[in-house]
Amino acid sequence: MANPQSTGSAAEVASFRYRVSGMDCAKDAAQIERAAQSAGVGPDAVKVSSATHIMTLNVPEGSLPEIERAVETTGYAFDRIEGDDDAERGAAHQDPAYRRALWIVVILNVGYGLVEMVGGFIAGSQAVKADALDFIGDGLITFLGLLAIGWSLVWRARSALIQGIFLGILGLGVLGTTIWGVFTQATPDAGLMGLFGLIALVVNVLAVLPLLRFRKGDANMRAVWLFSRNDAIGNAAVVVAAGLVAWLGSAWPDLIVAFGVAGLFLHSSWSIVRDARADLRTA
Repeated sequence: MANPQSTGSAAEVASFRYRVSGMDCAKDAAQIERAAQSAGVGPDAVKVSSATHIMTLNVPEGSLPEIERAVETTGYAFDRIEGDDDAERGAAHQDPAYRRALWIVVILNVGYGLVEMVGGFIAGSQAVKADALDFIGDGLITFLGLLAIGWSLVWRARSALIQGIFLGILGLGVLGTTIWGVFTQATPDAGLMGLFGLIALVVNVLAVLPLLRFRKGDANMRAVWLFSRNDAIGNAAVVVAAGLVAWLGSAWPDLIVAFGVAGLFLHSSWSIVRDARADLRTA
């Protein structure tokens, strides 16, 4: 396959941006970059930001059709951004129904997060406490996303940077308390642990329902949807861990889930902060 960058001189190379729908992490961004490179794009000519969900290509315009066909094989949706930041924001996130959906998510996440934190102490479960922090963190991040509606790309990148730092702080907090739990080895109440995990799963489903129609919107909209979707997976892990605690009579399943939540926080934090800083430098 011919290298698209070789079809024109350096003077013909221009910058093109695409809004990517459906991706939610650095792994997805890397997959898209590899797909673009399979069409002959050099590694320095393609950048996909996991913070703002924007793909930037620095290639000759004539190579775009071939690159577009290559990246579309990943299953994500790509919308060409024309003009300035205002042109790429889209109208869906201005919908009053979207604002109402965000408020529902904020109230459900923060409200149940506080309840679950108390439950985590009662049950003596590090996984439930970590899940509670996840709820509270997602609620606050969603609130930040609510404030970011209509902001320019620069300010949404700054919003993502704050989200990444906040996730990192939560991750370190969960990691510290879980390490402490390793030394204390107190077996949690499996019944209460499972109960709070099941309620958390129901709350997340209730939070996801009003967001379904908005899951293909801009980066902040997709982030809210994906946070809720991923949380449901975490809640299921808490329920499974509760069953293993009851079966084995050991605190280790509880601690392993808590370590997993901490790792997820820290990995997401690193990816978001890295890409947000790159977007700010570019802007």
